[in-house]
Amino acid sequence: MARIYPLFSSSKGNAVFVGTPECGILIDCGVSARRLTKKLEECGIPIAAIQGIFITHDHMDHVSGLRVFVRKNPVTVYAEPVTRKNLYAAHYLEQDAVCEELTGTIRCGGITVTPFATSHDTSQSCGYRLEMPDGRCCAVCTDLGYVSETVHAAILGCHLVLLEANYDADMLRRGPYPPYLKERIASQHGHLSNEECGAEAASLIAGGTTHFVLGHLSQENNLPAAAEQTVMQYLSGYQRGKDYLLDVAAPESEGRMIVF
Repeated sequence: MARIYPLFSSSKGNAVFVGTPECGILIDCGVSARRLTKKLEECGIPIAAIQGIFITHDHMDHVSGLRVFVRKNPVTVYAEPVTRKNLYAAHYLEQDAVCEELTGTIRCGGITVTPFATSHDTSQSCGYRLEMPDGRCCAVCTDLGYVSETVHAAILGCHLVLLEANYDADMLRRGPYPPYLKERIASQHGHLSNEECGAEAASLIAGGTTHFVLGHLSQENNLPAAAEQTVMQYLSGYQRGKDYLLDVAAPESEGRMIVF
């Protein structure tokens, strides 16, 4: 059975394991190696199960624990060309760490991994579409200022999509952030709002997606209940639990896995 484990998901740290306790891949490493190792243990995932680490982009909440984790556990890292260069230049990877340049679809741990470009305020960023050995398909799609045609085409038809619902527009507008930061978050190179997430979910469900996991929620500008309710409004023509399943990824998992 195909499984996804949203180990950490927030603006303060991100890591997702996809696969089984025997074999799979890790997407991002945005918490300390100690915390990540402990969480993998809690989920029953041995380090040996990680066949590769795939990086979406080089912001700290996605790579802060990478250097130490890879030093202690020599796993091959995969990143798009500019991101790969930045990981070494910013010392998120030691020079002798193995990081393969990702320019298209590859197969790792029995999973077919396809990166797709996202719009974010970094030199290069991507999401991932993952085709599992049993034919099931999921996507990890966060840190995007808007849903481009490229993004939509890449995640369309997936059985499960972990989709960003970063902020509630009213909470962001009334919140304590300075104006420049609010503008950055709401821009086309920032993050996806609950409303934008809901609109994309409605489009995806029409294309066959049956399971949504809302991820990368801001702990300052969003609430799980707000994200959930907003997305459900956009899916009001469908019945939850019958036509679709909806989960909200916690900032730190309690060891839960999601089968899809």
